[in-house]
Amino acid sequence: MNSPVTLEKITALAKRRGFIFPSSEIYGGLANVYDFGPLGVELKNNIKRLWWQRFVHQREDMVGLDASILMNPKVWEASGHVSNFSDPLVECKHCHTRFRLDTNGFDVSGPCPECKETKGFSEAKQFNLMFKTQIGATADGSSDVYLRPETAQAIFVNFKNIIDTSRKQIPFGVAQIGKAFRNEITTGYFIFRMLEFEQMEIEYFIKEVDWEKTFNHWQEEIMKWATSVGISEANLKFREHDDKERSHYSKKTVDLEYNFMGDFKEIYGLAYRGNYDLTQHKLSYTDPVSGEQFVPHVIEPSFGVERTILPILLDAYHEDDKRVVLQLKPSIAPYKAAVFPLVQNKEEIVSRAKTVHQNLINAGIYTAWDARGNIGKRYLSQDEIGTPFCITIDYDTLNDSAVTVRDRDTMKQERIKESELNEYINSRIG
Repeated sequence: MNSPVTLEKITALAKRRGFIFPSSEIYGGLANVYDFGPLGVELKNNIKRLWWQRFVHQREDMVGLDASILMNPKVWEASGHVSNFSDPLVECKHCHTRFRLDTNGFDVSGPCPECKETKGFSEAKQFNLMFKTQIGATADGSSDVYLRPETAQAIFVNFKNIIDTSRKQIPFGVAQIGKAFRNEITTGYFIFRMLEFEQMEIEYFIKEVDWEKTFNHWQEEIMKWATSVGISEANLKFREHDDKERSHYSKKTVDLEYNFMGDFKEIYGLAYRGNYDLTQHKLSYTDPVSGEQFVPHVIEPSFGVERTILPILLDAYHEDDKRVVLQLKPSIAPYKAAVFPLVQNKEEIVSRAKTVHQNLINAGIYTAWDARGNIGKRYLSQDEIGTPFCITIDYDTLNDSAVTVRDRDTMKQERIKESELNEYINSRIG
C-alpha cells in the first residue's frame, strides 16, 4: 500500500540523498536559501536542457539570451520596479518582525505569528523587493545597482540588438534561463519561495491583433511542458487573475497552479504585457517587408525552475512497506542507469563491470557505479534517487556477454547483450 507523500518526507529525502541542502548549514543556514547537491544539480540541469531544447532548438521562431544579473539602474527606473515593485508591510511592535499585509489569513488585530505577543503592529509601509548593492569603493547614490528581480527586462533592453543580429521577424520569441533575486518577506514551503531562484522565461513579440490567439497557444504549451517532465495533470489547474491582482499593463494573466497537498500555489505564469515594456524603454520595430513601424506587444510565459522541481519530486515519490522510489521521468533522472558487479572479490567481474560502466559513460549515458553491500540494498538505494535502470554483471556475463537489466518501476529483470545495452537504454530514457 502506497503511503501518502508529505513535504517533510520530500525535504528529508532531498537532503539525505544529495538533492537539496540548506545553504551554509554548518553556520546555522540562511532562511529560504538552498544549495543543490550532486543529484539535485543533475536534475536541475536536465530540466533546463529539456526546456531549452523544446522552446528554443525545436522552434524556428525562437532565439536565446543570457544576460547579466546587474544592469544600469535606469533599466529598473524605466520599468517601474524602483517605484512600484513593492509589498505592503507591517512590523510587530514587540519583536520587530515584518509581515506582508496582503498575505492570506494575516490579521493585524491578532497576535504576532512570530512572537505571539499582542502589542500590535505598525502602520503599513511599502517595502521594495529588490536587493540593492553598490559598484565601486564609494557608497554614494550614483553607484547603486540592483540584483535583477526578473529576467524579462534584460530581454526588452536587448530587443534592438537581437533584431539586428538574428534577423528574426515578428512574431518571434526570446528565451532566457537565469537567476533572479527578490527580498521576499513571506517565505517558506521549502524551495517554493526563495530569495534567490531561477527562471525559464520567454518574451514573445507579436502584433496587438494576435494577442488572444498567441496567449491561448502558450497556455497550451505551458500545460504540455509541465506534464512532459512528470507533473501530474490531475494536480494542475489554471487560475486567471482578477482586475485587482493583475498588473496595470496586462489585459490578461493566468497562473498554472499545483495542488500542494490541498493548497493550490502558482508554479508558472502567463501574462499579456501589452507593449508597456518596449514603450517604457522607447524601443520599436520596423517591418522589413512593409516598412510599418510599431511597438510590438508581448506574451510572457514564465516557468520557475525550483517550482518545477518541487512538484516533480512530490508526484514522483512512492512509498510502500518494501521501498521508497522516485518514479522520475527517465529524461530528467540524475542517473540514467547504475552498474553493479555482482561480487567485489572476483576481479574478472569487477573489471567487466567497469568496462560496461565506462562504455555507457562514453555513449553519453550518465551512469552510477555502485559496488557496496548486497544487490538488494543497491537496488533500493537507486530506487530512492530515481535511477530508471540497474545493470548487474554476474558470473554468466563472463560466458554469454549478457547483463541483467532491472526496471525501477516494474522491478522486472531481463538479459541484454552488452553490445545492445547502449541502444536499449537510450531508447527508453527519451
